[in-house]
Amino acid sequence: MSEPLTCILPYITSCLGEKVVNARPVSGGDISSAYRVDTETRQYFLKVNSASFALEMFYSEREGLQAIGATKTIAVPHVHLVDSIEGKAFLLMDLVESKRPASSDHQRLGSQLARLHQCSQADFGFSSDNFIGSLPQQNNPHADWAEFYWFERILPQLQLALRDGLIQRNMIPEEERAITLFREISGDIKPALLHGDLWGGNYLIATDGTPYLIDPAVYYGHSMVDIAMSRLFGGFGSEFYDAYHQIIPQPVHYDIQIDLYQLYYLLVHLNLFGSGYYSSVSSILKRFF
Repeated sequence: MSEPLTCILPYITSCLGEKVVNARPVSGGDISSAYRVDTETRQYFLKVNSASFALEMFYSEREGLQAIGATKTIAVPHVHLVDSIEGKAFLLMDLVESKRPASSDHQRLGSQLARLHQCSQADFGFSSDNFIGSLPQQNNPHADWAEFYWFERILPQLQLALRDGLIQRNMIPEEERAITLFREISGDIKPALLHGDLWGGNYLIATDGTPYLIDPAVYYGHSMVDIAMSRLFGGFGSEFYDAYHQIIPQPVHYDIQIDLYQLYYLLVHLNLFGSGYYSSVSSILKRFF
């Protein structure tokens, strides 16, 4: 048994009333260590992290999965436990046995994501702050999307990058100009419940073809944010986008929205992983500001 699990597995056994018979590391833990845990009756997916913010991060993850699951538009794994023992935070959820997606699976994922995006509320934001990767993501409510996107998304990442010497001060756009541009390209939109970090590693297709969303960074924002992120590292395939846009049509400023919404994620990657993302960030900032 690996050292991080020596205190966690007995606790899981006592909470679930199910004896753990096997636990082994699995891939998929970029930020946290990940394990498959087998009991006598079922299988679980376990994340473990010793960072100071890890317990808060796992609570936020559970809240995001529950928010998506409550819409009954697309499946998410059920979270059984979130806790911390001896400085090790952990999250235990159902294990989703997955397969390689077929075209029909991508179609189903696209249409179900569109149904998720039709879930709305009055303001942009969320009931609590959460995380994007391991970085804090603030979700203060705004009635105006352009102001939300500037004050809660772009500006905090620019300030973090400036603090860490990853960008120069003259790269930060003038506030009024940025908000005006975001308002012009988005138009009149309603808040949509977003996954918030929708790249190819954050969805699964179960062996029965059911799409699942995992590792969310949820909030109510412009639906195109999820589409922009999905295209950042190669895209999900034409079947996904065709099915999605049959329900939510492409906006007028589609390509510009893709670029400006990818800016947030590129800034996040710059702040998480360093200067390898500088040229992509710089290119978008120079092009639009």
